[in-house]
Amino acid sequence: MGANSGKQSGSEDSDVSMRTLSTPSPALILPRSSPALFNGSSTSSSSFTAETVAMVHSPPPAGLTHPQRCLRQPRDQQGAPIDILPDHAFLQIFAHLPTNQLCRCARVCRRWYNLAWDPRLWRTVRLTGDVLHVDRALRVLTRRLCQDTPNVCLTLETVVVSSCRRLTDRGLYTVAQCCPELRRLEMAGCYNVSNEAIFEVVSRCPNLEHLDVSGCSKVTCISLTREASIKLSPLHGQQISIRFLDMTDCFALEDEGLHTIAAHCTQLTHLYLRRCVRLTDEGLRFLVIYCPSIRELSVSDCRFVSDFGLREIAKLEGHLRYLSIAHCGRITDVGVRYIAKYCVRLRYLNARGCEGLTDHGIEHLAKSCSKLKSLDIGKCPLVSDAGLELLALNCFNLKRLSVKACESITGRGLQVVAANCFDLQLLNVQDCDVPLEALRFVKRHCKRCVIEHTNPAFF
Repeated sequence: MGANSGKQSGSEDSDVSMRTLSTPSPALILPRSSPALFNGSSTSSSSFTAETVAMVHSPPPAGLTHPQRCLRQPRDQQGAPIDILPDHAFLQIFAHLPTNQLCRCARVCRRWYNLAWDPRLWRTVRLTGDVLHVDRALRVLTRRLCQDTPNVCLTLETVVVSSCRRLTDRGLYTVAQCCPELRRLEMAGCYNVSNEAIFEVVSRCPNLEHLDVSGCSKVTCISLTREASIKLSPLHGQQISIRFLDMTDCFALEDEGLHTIAAHCTQLTHLYLRRCVRLTDEGLRFLVIYCPSIRELSVSDCRFVSDFGLREIAKLEGHLRYLSIAHCGRITDVGVRYIAKYCVRLRYLNARGCEGLTDHGIEHLAKSCSKLKSLDIGKCPLVSDAGLELLALNCFNLKRLSVKACESITGRGLQVVAANCFDLQLLNVQDCDVPLEALRFVKRHCKRCVIEHTNPAFF
């Protein structure tokens, strides 16, 4: 009889295992030959020829031996000291685990399963890796998280799928349909995603505030779906709550697309358009009309942006604190003068590679933006010691300064900066003809300053 009962128990365990493998469950798709992680792995996909599915099982059956059973045994027979920890201690430990490790912990025992799927641990899902089947991973994870609240994940607020090159519109549709409380979505480098999937996400996730689509080369616009636009009343408008938007390396973005983005995302405060090479001054005009609260703006390497574009940006006035116009070759002192005159609260300016900038532009900037804390004027060959002296005599709070490869800069200008800007923390003088004595002078007066240089005699 004992043998029969033992055989029956074993059969039940086998059936449970088979049911687990045959029913839909949160599957994490990993290559067979590598312990690649969902969070932080960077294994080449070319070295793998097969794949396995690491299943997040249903709760282990009660008939199996697991750490919880040790709690019922005498203390001297306990198998693992970790089992005496209370639940809240486990939750604190699990809170520091990446998504894939948390799923693996759920397979240890029934107690760990219940703790690992505690909704408080699933405010963020972070998946990375070139070989990851991210569409399938998102589908099975959201299915498990929707178990207590059918069809919706009310706790999930952040999804990070950056560098998951296998992400497609199907994966984003899953997020849009199951995560109505989503606030942050990062998908940098996912170049297979199209406009339609982005429209679906921003239409179904009204609380979305942070969107990173940098490197998504197919994304040319951000707007509501047609169905969502029709449902909105005229009084409500067709606005999206996004405040942070990174479209770096979205090469296909044009003025018309930026016009649509600005018209819908009127609450934007941080916008990064680095290397959006098709943008012109006209697109910036639309931006300023609809998004007057922008605090940080980058149009670096947008080669068609000129002084006229800076004139439009200057209309942001006191709201603008951060501006990057690096390598915009059409910008001169005229455009910088507009910025200096109207954006008096500017704290950060990156004008590296603006070869039309001279000491006159630096003068206007120094006299009007006295609270400037960071300035990069590297590779501006027309800026000389005279410009640095005006900067030092007006911007006492300067903390970071780069004059890399400025051919007209000598030790005299740097000494004036060091004598007046005591809080200087970083100075870049690489590829500048600066004497050793000037570098030592800077080090004596700005003791906390890190000096980046190319003088082998200075250390």
